[in-house]
Amino acid sequence: MLQLSQVLLPVDHTDASLHLAALELLRTSENDLRSLTIKQRAIDARRGHVHFSYTLLADVTDETRILQKIAPAARVQVAVPEGYHTPQGRHEVSERPVIVGSGPCGLFCGLLLARAGMKPLLLERGKAAGERARDVTGFWNRGWGFNAESNVQYGEGGAGTFSDGKLYTQIRDREHRIPWLLKEMVKAGAPEDILIKARPHIGTDRLIKVVRHVREEIISLGGEVRFGARVNDVVIEGSAMRAVVLADGTVIEGGYFIFGIGHSSRDTFAMLKRHGVPMERKPFSIGARIEHPQELIDSSLYGRWAGHERLGSAPYKFVAHTSTGRTAYSFCMCPGGLVVAANSEPGTVVTNGMSSYARAESNANAGFMVDVSPEDYPGDDVLAGVELQRSIEMAAFDLAGGTYKAPAQLLGDFMARRASNGPGKVKPSYKPGVVWTDLTTVLPEYIVETLIQAVPRIDKSLRGFALEEAVLTGFETRSSCPIRIPRDPETLECKGVRHFYPAGEGAGYAGGIISAAADGMRVAEALLGQAQKKSAMSR
Repeated sequence: MLQLSQVLLPVDHTDASLHLAALELLRTSENDLRSLTIKQRAIDARRGHVHFSYTLLADVTDETRILQKIAPAARVQVAVPEGYHTPQGRHEVSERPVIVGSGPCGLFCGLLLARAGMKPLLLERGKAAGERARDVTGFWNRGWGFNAESNVQYGEGGAGTFSDGKLYTQIRDREHRIPWLLKEMVKAGAPEDILIKARPHIGTDRLIKVVRHVREEIISLGGEVRFGARVNDVVIEGSAMRAVVLADGTVIEGGYFIFGIGHSSRDTFAMLKRHGVPMERKPFSIGARIEHPQELIDSSLYGRWAGHERLGSAPYKFVAHTSTGRTAYSFCMCPGGLVVAANSEPGTVVTNGMSSYARAESNANAGFMVDVSPEDYPGDDVLAGVELQRSIEMAAFDLAGGTYKAPAQLLGDFMARRASNGPGKVKPSYKPGVVWTDLTTVLPEYIVETLIQAVPRIDKSLRGFALEEAVLTGFETRSSCPIRIPRDPETLECKGVRHFYPAGEGAGYAGGIISAAADGMRVAEALLGQAQKKSAMSR
């Protein structure tokens, strides 16, 4: 099998032209080509031209002859097998693994363990995905009260359930977990095009089905999932975790405790700190959601091809370095999406973005973020980053009148540091609604100045970004977890607490759906390896 890279074709190309382009690159005839499949398809909109860029796999009759004929050719190479080696064997354990959290980390850790016969118990403080979705949309759209245990952050599927469902990541994947994950998601109901898109996404509307399917398989294999099961405490004896204690007083013992709690489980962080669990402060980011007309973004990036059905709504990504010594960047960009309420505590306002699979809403939005380092945190407490987040979220709540509406400002007014009185042609999509005000009165000055300096820099490559009527909605504070729980690089146990496995975003080892799921898989692999060693020693 040969891999063909950077096969560029116009937006309106035909299947036949793709086939001909492959033959031309291979310098061969139809008779030498047994089959041709698409491995990946990306949109290349650089340098003012829009193309599809394909990576193809070609099964040919004589690889050696073709490679000799076209050598040297970096765009044609022997394809490297990318199969993920699923842990083999079945393991019966006297004390089952206990997984805290049913986001992508906990679910895929649980799936591997269940397939290996370990019958994990998953504890989720929130509700199942369907019930959770009703609570969230009721809060957004129907004036329902805020539910501190069933919201965008807490519940089956984790925070990523109410996002764009982005399935791309920059983590290294030498073990080929990512292709395996994507195939599993397709089996669970995700659209098949995620297998070939360079920037795949599911969308909130389809992700819920995937999450439910994974949970049902875990249960069918002997695992158990409990909702409304908030872990309030842990039992640590002899430098080892022995049990967790639920809010209702139930004590659950186990042999392994995997915490995939997500980046917003602040009460759990505080509880672990009380027990002396080691933690480290780490950087994160703070900013606001920025909204532009999707048509403007499409036109800026795709030119005359804007609106073409093959391209869909255009995504963007930017990084802008400023004289403040800090960087502004786009985070979790949602084409054709909505800005939504994402708080997990009462009396706070947090923003995030989400899109359906169709990405058909009228606005584009993204987190407009600035890096924040531990040196910026107030005080020396390991949870000082959490307190910085919370202080901004509470100030946002007060600034918008204490009703869970969000403070908002036109970009032109933000640049001039003056309050806004109402919208222009860009209508804010945030639910439950916005209050027009001055965001600069809440954000730290170093963030305000960095964002202001970044706007004209970004506008040079993303024309229209500096639109004065673009809407900033405050504030985005949950880009990542402000702490890391250190763990042994080999066993993945917490350093200093045996049988405790911090994992995913909440432990500081992931930053999105796929990276969190992959980290959950790593922990499952480590546990299975240990179980196999114990079994061998007992024989």
